[in-house]
Amino acid sequence: MKASILDLRRRMADVLRALERNEPVTILYRGQEKGIIYPTTATKNRAGSILDHDAFGMWKDHEAMQDVDQAVRSLRKGRFHAI
Repeated sequence: MKASILDLRRRMADVLRALERNEPVTILYRGQEKGIIYPTTATKNRAGSILDHDAFGMWKDHEAMQDVDQAVRSLRKGRFHAI
């Protein structure tokens, strides 16, 4: 599908339907191709668990996280400066 900037504003539903059909959308500005929007495959399996996300547990091996209570206390403590 080819879509102009105006189509993106006024016919976004058609653009989204094309992406749902796994059809790339070519963006035109004043008749010239400016970019292509490709459909993502990640939206098809969105019902996965948060535990499957890459960011979950990325600090699990960090030495500061061995004592979680101490780490949280150090984050919450105020700043003390000598006056």
